[in-house]
Amino acid sequence: MSNNHFSEIKTERLLLRHLKQTDWEMISYLRTDKEVNKFVKRPTAETKGKALEFIAKISDGINKQNLYYWSITHNLTMVGTICLWNFSEDKKTAEVGYDLSSKFQGKGIMSEALKSVLNFGFHNLNLSIIEAYTHKKNESSKKLLKKNNFKLIKGKSDEYNKDNIVYKIDRKLNI
Repeated sequence: MSNNHFSEIKTERLLLRHLKQTDWEMISYLRTDKEVNKFVKRPTAETKGKALEFIAKISDGINKQNLYYWSITHNLTMVGTICLWNFSEDKKTAEVGYDLSSKFQGKGIMSEALKSVLNFGFHNLNLSIIEAYTHKKNESSKKLLKKNNFKLIKGKSDEYNKDNIVYKIDRKLNI
C-alpha cells in the first residue's frame, strides 16, 4: 500500500475526488441527516467547525496512507462519500464505507462508485479481501453489497455495533 498514492477515479457518470474544505456543508449534511444516518452510529458534524475538523482528520489519514476517502461527485456536485479504511496489519484486508445523499439514492450511483473502489482496492492496493459492515435492517445497503458480489460472513460480528452484520468480497471473485 505504501507505494500507491491517492488518485481520483473517473467512472461513466462520476468523479471520485479528494475531499476539500469547501465540501464542509455536504459533510455536515451527510453526518447529521437523520435519513442518511438511520442505520449508522458515528460522530456528527453539525457545525462548520466540526465538519472542517473531520475533513482535516480525513486528509491526515490519506497523507499517512491509513485510508482512502473519496468525495463522490455527479455533474460536479458532491453527492456522497466512499472510503477504504481499517486496513489489516498485512495490508491485505480493508473495510469499505459509504454514504449518499437521500435525493441521489436509488439511481445506481453508489453501485457505480463501489465497483470502481473495489477495482482500485484489488488492483492498485493489491487487497485480497474487502469487508463491509452494515446494519442488519439496512436493506438498501445489503442489496447493494449482494449486487456487487459481497457475501455475508456468518458468525462474524462488529464489536462496536451489535446490530451490524459483516459482508466480504474476495479478490479472486472480483478479477
